[in-house]
Amino acid sequence: MRILTELLGTPTESDLQFIQNEDARRYLAQLPQHPRQSLSTVFPHVHPLAIDLVNKMLTMDPTKRITVEDALDHPYLARLHDVADERIFAEPFSFQFEQQVLGEEQIKDLIYEEALAHNPGFA
Repeated sequence: MRILTELLGTPTESDLQFIQNEDARRYLAQLPQHPRQSLSTVFPHVHPLAIDLVNKMLTMDPTKRITVEDALDHPYLARLHDVADERIFAEPFSFQFEQQVLGEEQIKDLIYEEALAHNPGFA
């Protein structure tokens, strides 16, 4: 978060209102104050439309951040955007599977299985 605030500037008090965890809000409030840097200056060789999209995506307050639909409609993604191939879900996707507690050996096994799935000749 320190690196992000150095690049994107220190969030305002109103930007932090959505954060429910008081410790997280206190941590962000104690970081040194930084002005927002111009991404086009920091990344001079990046396409201006990519800079525009990233600027709209990297907004602390989620109510001010670009929506997924608007991001997909952004000119930078025009070549990749295919409305017929993009589903919109009415309900948020559940990441409950990420909540399981795994031991080190289980994680190693899962990584190995994933490597085999993508590289069948690996075994």
